[in-house]
Amino acid sequence: MPVRLGAHMSIAGGVDKAFDRGEQVGCDAMQIFTKNSNQWYAAPLSEETIRRYHQRQHETGIAPVVAHSSYLLNLASPADELWHKSIDSLVLEMQRCEVLDIPHLVIHPGSHMGAGEEVGIQRIIQALDIAHARLPDARVKITLEITSGQGDHLGYRFEQIAAMIQGVEASERLAVCFDTCHALSAGYDFRTPEGYAQVFRQFDEIIGLHRLAVIHLNDSTKEPGSRRDRHAHIGEGFVGLEGFRLILNDPRFEHIPMLLETPKSEDMHEDVENLARLRALLRTS
Repeated sequence: MPVRLGAHMSIAGGVDKAFDRGEQVGCDAMQIFTKNSNQWYAAPLSEETIRRYHQRQHETGIAPVVAHSSYLLNLASPADELWHKSIDSLVLEMQRCEVLDIPHLVIHPGSHMGAGEEVGIQRIIQALDIAHARLPDARVKITLEITSGQGDHLGYRFEQIAAMIQGVEASERLAVCFDTCHALSAGYDFRTPEGYAQVFRQFDEIIGLHRLAVIHLNDSTKEPGSRRDRHAHIGEGFVGLEGFRLILNDPRFEHIPMLLETPKSEDMHEDVENLARLRALLRTS
């Protein structure tokens, strides 16, 4: 199966409109928000919107579609009001993924806001248990994203992600997203064959490669170990083309959607260029 490449697409005008944009830039797969990412709540999706979404997915063949949660969420927060609000919003987004048949909802684990990493991880575990209990039959998998570790953000060590997974009661309902920019800035240097082998051996031993469900392909304007989250266009940052070549041609990841989250203008020509660069790195034999 050929690698499914794509990008994060806007849902302006309705979630179904993302397929028009994805088709325009040449997406095989796609990532979207299921609602306005700057708002906590949203009106339920209408039956007509859901119908159009499925129709456009069928027509374009863009699959899988992955959702990304709102950046407002903070499941690690020590502040009860924000924590409960985050859980409510997560459940809402899971419900939207269900009606749209979206298999993975990518989330940033959260910031402990000075309470300490262990406290933050326990808050995340609690929150995920509550979300799972509220939607016991939901098929969508909450997909924990590797972060750069900027500020008090958790998820920048494989061990932290593993602790979250191991602590959650229904751990089979969780998956992981590997972001190339975040991983490099967190100190995981996968840019050489030796470094690549070591990083993914660690990932397998600590988390398990069977958990890896989504890959974000972003270059980084910041150096390895900087703990700074700044995305750059493919080949124009510290990851460089070789880092992407290694991931794209790893047969273990053929089935995993690989998605851009790089800066772009309204005409999205940057997505076209970045996807072309990535496809040029794929070995044909």
